[in-house]
Amino acid sequence: MKREVIITSDGSTTIRLLEWNEHYHSKHGAIQEVYHVFIKNGLELFSDNTVVDILEIGFGTGLNCFITFLEAKKRNLKIDYVGVEAYPIKDDEIQKLNYVEELKASEDRSVFKKIHSTNWNVKEKISGSFVLEKRKQFFEDIEDVGIYNLIYFDAFGARVQPDLWTENIFKKMYDALKEGGVLVTYAAKGSVRRAMQNVGFTVEKLAGPPGKREMLRAKKI
Repeated sequence: MKREVIITSDGSTTIRLLEWNEHYHSKHGAIQEVYHVFIKNGLELFSDNTVVDILEIGFGTGLNCFITFLEAKKRNLKIDYVGVEAYPIKDDEIQKLNYVEELKASEDRSVFKKIHSTNWNVKEKISGSFVLEKRKQFFEDIEDVGIYNLIYFDAFGARVQPDLWTENIFKKMYDALKEGGVLVTYAAKGSVRRAMQNVGFTVEKLAGPPGKREMLRAKKI
């Protein structure tokens, strides 16, 4: 499927799938979306100086991972990060992403490069307190049980990939979380919320990122 790198409303880049007219991040602001959905309403639930095990559904451009690294460094969090992606982006696309510049993170440019250059399907130490495992895997093949504190659910939207927003997938997410674990996603469709609730999640609607009225946060009680 043909893809192109575009500039979103906050100046940061994302990738657009032309055939689907679907974006890896919000066209209203890629960086703004990550901070609102996954950091403010996800990572910030966890206290400073703690260990957080994270599963990302849709590793994509690596932006969620890179921002998590930056925020973890500020708060002295120890992160074990697993990013699942069936179709990794290409080197020439990575070169066009402007996240280091837009985040004013030039001192961590090597980290962004390392996030993308590490081998797939092995755990790699990105820093002393951040371990990354990129898995080349279909979401339906995830079989983890009771491992994660936090899930970033960042799959392509239900409009183009409805099979990724079903009870079957959310049951896998529920099983993968520890008790008290949290899943956050940009999505807010009623069918998605009901699928989450039907597998056992307690779900709340929250204010969405720029360009979106609502988002969902689900907790495993």
